[in-house]
Amino acid sequence: MTGPLLVVVPFAPFDGISPATVVAGLPLITRLVRAARATGYPDVLVSDMGGADIRDLVVSAGGSMLTPSRCTAVSGRCRIVVTPANIVPQPRWLRALLSEPIEAERLYVDGTSVVLVETARPDAVIAAAAASESAPALIGALSRVFAKGPEPLTLDGRVALSSAGDVRTAEAWLLRSLIKQNEGFMSRHFERRISLAITRRLATTSVTPNAMTLVSVAVGLVAAPFFLSSSALLQLTGALLFLAHSILDGCDGELARLKFLASRRGAILDFWGDNAVHVAVFWCIAIGWTLSAGTPWPLAVGAVAVAATLASAALVFQRTADDRAQDANSPAAARLAAALTNRDFIYLLILCSAFAKASWFLVAVAVGTPAFFLVVLWNERRRDRVR
Repeated sequence: MTGPLLVVVPFAPFDGISPATVVAGLPLITRLVRAARATGYPDVLVSDMGGADIRDLVVSAGGSMLTPSRCTAVSGRCRIVVTPANIVPQPRWLRALLSEPIEAERLYVDGTSVVLVETARPDAVIAAAAASESAPALIGALSRVFAKGPEPLTLDGRVALSSAGDVRTAEAWLLRSLIKQNEGFMSRHFERRISLAITRRLATTSVTPNAMTLVSVAVGLVAAPFFLSSSALLQLTGALLFLAHSILDGCDGELARLKFLASRRGAILDFWGDNAVHVAVFWCIAIGWTLSAGTPWPLAVGAVAVAATLASAALVFQRTADDRAQDANSPAAARLAAALTNRDFIYLLILCSAFAKASWFLVAVAVGTPAFFLVVLWNERRRDRVR
């Protein structure tokens, strides 16, 4: 079976919408092509919709123009998705179309004129797409070649733009989809609201995810020295800067997923930059505690917190980078490990710092982080035994 294929065709003229319409920092056609390439479509063919600018967008995003020669270039059984160019997709929707159970040689259509067909005659579909002026015309042509499937497609995860006013709605919808499944309550309902508002504005600029990572790390490192003091005002300032770091730290991943700029290098920079900030904050709290108490033993508490943080980070890096959600059927230890990686612990630091008791937070970290490390270690070994 030949690899899946995405074909993008023109849509009926709508008020203020074109393939170059920018949605969340990317032209529509660029978003479609990048999303498809990122979710397992080895080839994306785009009908000529006029203008060298559109063709340049297609090629720069990793797609190819649909030419007469391409009609015979694909052979063998193939799953083909045909979408009009006014569709704003989420990757999960494009991925779901690859595994959607359908009957071969039947035509499946959804309410936005998206077509799904699995056929041993891909040349017929591609030729019809090349000759059609719009998605409805293509559906009419393919209906004469294939029998309709028993039910229309009902998968969600895409929005069709029909006017310029739909752009803002689509952007808000895309931003909501960036919320990770394993976030804590405060992270989801407070920090994420702020970071998404920032990301929405950054999406139209040239700011990269890695640049945002460096900014967030810088803010976090600036927060650390405030904990050298025993003053409640200074400790609270440090805690609020630490919260600002956390909020900004969400923007890099949001930008990367929104504009399909995610990379392993970026994930490594984000993850270890975040942990470098944690280590700096924990160590400064320990030093500040030692200075105020006039005894070195709080350094041992800090050393435990730092060592356990780095050991835990080494264990959970791959799962954190992949954002693997823990469902209700996961082992209890796996669900606990996922819960412990959320950022809601920052609010305990803010509360303690408001009373000049950041040291209490450090004690909680020195007890909780080694426990977390043991839970994750046990879970990893249990998973290895299951394999």
